[in-house]
Amino acid sequence: MGILSASLNRIKPSPTMAVVKKATELKASGKDIISLGAGEPDFDTPDNIKQAAIEAIQKGKTKYTIVDGTIELKRAIIEKFKRENNLFYNEKQVTVGVGGKHVIFNAILATINPGDEVLIPAPYWVSYPDIVLLAGGTPKFIECGEDNDFKVTPEQIEKNINNKTKWIILNSPSNPTGSVYTEEELRGIGKVLEKFPHVQIMSDDIYEHVLYDNLKFFTIAEIPSLFSRTLTVNGLSKSYAMTGWRVGYAGGSEELIQAIGKIQSQSTTNTSSISQAAAVEALNGTQDFIKPRADAFKDRRNFVVKRLNEIKGINCKNPKGAFYVFPSCKQCIGKKDKNGRKIENDTDFVTSLLEITGVAVVQGSAFGLEGYFRISYATSMDNLINALNKIEQYCKDLV
Repeated sequence: MGILSASLNRIKPSPTMAVVKKATELKASGKDIISLGAGEPDFDTPDNIKQAAIEAIQKGKTKYTIVDGTIELKRAIIEKFKRENNLFYNEKQVTVGVGGKHVIFNAILATINPGDEVLIPAPYWVSYPDIVLLAGGTPKFIECGEDNDFKVTPEQIEKNINNKTKWIILNSPSNPTGSVYTEEELRGIGKVLEKFPHVQIMSDDIYEHVLYDNLKFFTIAEIPSLFSRTLTVNGLSKSYAMTGWRVGYAGGSEELIQAIGKIQSQSTTNTSSISQAAAVEALNGTQDFIKPRADAFKDRRNFVVKRLNEIKGINCKNPKGAFYVFPSCKQCIGKKDKNGRKIENDTDFVTSLLEITGVAVVQGSAFGLEGYFRISYATSMDNLINALNKIEQYCKDLV
């Protein structure tokens, strides 16, 4: 009998982190690498947030806190939800975890029984299905094609719900596609979900503030009939450039939030006290930097989409949010690279691209949709110009 659990054997390491690891190793060996794999803003954490952390250290705020968040941070989160989303929670309906992924993990672990299914529209963020598998559940994928901007329809949801369905996970703006659900689209989905009160809804809103083209953000918990069974997950990693601080949070029913806290009390305990102090300042302090940063991402999006669509064999939709594009490489599959290696699928494409050009991207199959790849444009314009030139030359060399 092996030492590893059966649940662990059901999952795989994060493909996006695998790309980062491979790119880092190649860079360490002396190869010139441009990494477009990680979903991490290249902006720094704003100074007022860093200063709040420094002051917390100086004041000795270095002890354990309440497991699922300090009162100060919970109040800041409650105010944020009220101010920006018209959602009203109390302190027993809010939880703070070690990043948004941790909150999602706790929620799934707290609710999934063997045989339970979780509906996951594909393409999806790589961690959703593996978290479900680790909890003993079954991810059930709904393929969402390019013809509908990679978004799930109410009809698809209704067709896939059964008596085993425990959750549906919605992510808008989306990782990996950058697609955004409009209020009208979410209300249409909501009408279907109203028919199935046994289905819980997880809304992953981590890219909420990275929106383009004058779109207004709407989250499904704003629909009153769905509020009580929606877990609204958010965090500071993306909009506040705080990936390394590890602060995620969520609002939901008191029953679920308390269950999440119980799990956290026996695992990580609290998020870093210093990170929590910084998070209070992030949510309560100036928000003036958010729009200029989103505008900078928009400029990069415009450049990347235009350049990709000029490259032979590549087609790219124009996303409405986040900082990713999800172009098709289907026309490149079946060809050979300049070293004579045949490109059989999107994994071959990104592997060959990395080895020949030093440009690191992530294959679409890692996100549940074959024939695509994801580029994160959360990097400098110089890097993007250089990378797109290399991708163009690589595709020209395919035969």
